Amino acid sequence: MQQIKNYINGQLIEPASKAYLDNYNPATGKVYSLIPDSDEKDVELAYAAAKNAFKEWSITPKEKRSQYLLKIAALIEKNLDKLSLAESIDNGKPLKLAKSIDIPRAAANFHFYGTGILHYAAHAHSMEETAINYTLRQPVGVAGCISPWNLPLYLFTWKIAPALAAGCTVVAKPSEVTPMTAFLLSELCIEAGLPAGVLNIVHGLGPKVGNAIVSHKDIPLISFTGGTATGKHIASIAAPMFKKLSLELGGKNPNIIFADCNYEKMLSTTLLSSFSNQGQICLCGSRIFVERKIYEKFKTDFIAKTKTLNVGDPLNENTKVGAIVSKTHHEKILSYIDLAKTEGGKILCGGKALKLNGEHADGYYIEPTIIEGLDYKCRTNQEEIFGPVVTITPFDTEEEALKMANSTIYGLASIVWTENLTLAHRIANNIHAGIVWINCWLLRDLRTPFGGVKASGVGREGGFEALDFFTEPKNVCIKL
Repeated sequence: MQQIKNYINGQLIEPASKAYLDNYNPATGKVYSLIPDSDEKDVELAYAAAKNAFKEWSITPKEKRSQYLLKIAALIEKNLDKLSLAESIDNGKPLKLAKSIDIPRAAANFHFYGTGILHYAAHAHSMEETAINYTLRQPVGVAGCISPWNLPLYLFTWKIAPALAAGCTVVAKPSEVTPMTAFLLSELCIEAGLPAGVLNIVHGLGPKVGNAIVSHKDIPLISFTGGTATGKHIASIAAPMFKKLSLELGGKNPNIIFADCNYEKMLSTTLLSSFSNQGQICLCGSRIFVERKIYEKFKTDFIAKTKTLNVGDPLNENTKVGAIVSKTHHEKILSYIDLAKTEGGKILCGGKALKLNGEHADGYYIEPTIIEGLDYKCRTNQEEIFGPVVTITPFDTEEEALKMANSTIYGLASIVWTENLTLAHRIANNIHAGIVWINCWLLRDLRTPFGGVKASGVGREGGFEALDFFTEPKNVCIKL
C-alpha cells in the first residue's frame, strides 16, 4: 500500500510521530494509501526550512523564480494522465473532469503567476519639486497555505503559485481527505530542482497541522480555503496575532433564471452548475430561482435532463456524477435531504443513496437531487449542503428574486440568465456576491479578483490581488 510522505526542505520524509492515517478511495469505500499523521513537530521542521530558504528566495530575481514556476507548470502538463488518475481515485470525481478541468487548471495557475510576476509593478508619486515617493512590494515571509478537498491540486496550486512568485516561501497543508496530488506535486518540485525549503508540504489533520500553522508565532500570513466554520476559527486565532489573512469560504449560490433567457443554453449550463463534481464546488448554483411563466417547463425539462446523468465509477468515461468524497460527507448530504422533507420539500428527482455492484458496492454515491416547495428562508435553502442537491423556486418579480437570492449569510457567486442587458446590469449591481456570471458559469479569467462577501470570505485571490496579498507595500519618500 502506497505511503505518502511529507515534503520538507526538499526531501520526502516520514512524520516525526511515525504514525499514519488511512486514505480512502471514495468510489470503493476502501483504504488504498496511508498519509502522515503529522503534528506541530513537523510544522516546526517545515517552518525552519522555509525560514532558512526565504533568505535566498526572497532576493532571487523574479526572472529566475519565473523559470522555476514555468518548469513546474510544464511538468504538471507532462504528467496530465498520472495526476488526473490520482485525483479521480482520491477525490471520487469523474476522470474526464479531472483531466479536462482540475489538472490543466493547476498547470495554468503556475504558468499564470510564472509569467505574471514579470509584469507586476509598483507605483511612484511625484510631489512636483518637493519630493518623490516610490513603493516597494516586498515578500511578507513564510506563508501558511491551507487548501480544501473538493478541487485538491487546482486550489492547492492557486495559493502556492502566487506565494512563490511573490518571493515568499511556503508551509502548505493539503486536505487530509485528498492528499495524493499534493504528494505527487512534491515529486515534481524535486524534479524541477526547486530549491530546498522554498515549498514545504505537511500532511495531516486540521486540528494538528492546520492549527499549528495558523497559530505559529512566526508565520505572518495565512491563506485558507474551506468551510465558513473553520474560517471563523482560523480568524479567531490569526486576528489577535495581526497576521495577514485571506479566507475563501462557503457559498449558497443563487441561479436566477428569467423567462427571456436563451433557454437551451441555460438548461444545459444549469445542469453543470448544479451537479458538476457531485455539487462539491463552492461555486455551484444550489438555489435555482425561475421566473414563474417558464417554471413548469423548466421543472419538467430539468428533471428529464438530470435523470440522464450517469452516476457511477469515476474511472468510466461515461460517468457524469462520481462518488462523494468521504463517508462522513455522504452522511451529511443525506441528512440534509431528510431535513428538506421535514421542512415540506418535495423530492422531484433523486433523493437517495445509490448502491453500485461489485468493487464499488461500498462506495459513497448519491443520486442527483432536485427539491421544490421549500420556503426560501428554511435551513435547506440557507445552509451549505455541498453535494448534488438543488432546490427550485418560482418568482414573479425582479425584486422578489433579489430578496430570495440575497437572503443567506453567504455571498460568493451568483448566476443570472437573461437576454435583457439593462436587467443583467441591474441584477449584477444589486446582488450580494463577489462573482456574478451572466449567461454562463465557471468562466474564469485568471486576471480577475476571486472571492466573496459576508460569510463567504475575507480578501480576494487571483490576478495581481494575490501578489498584493503575498507582498507588503513600503513607501519610500525622497526629498528633492
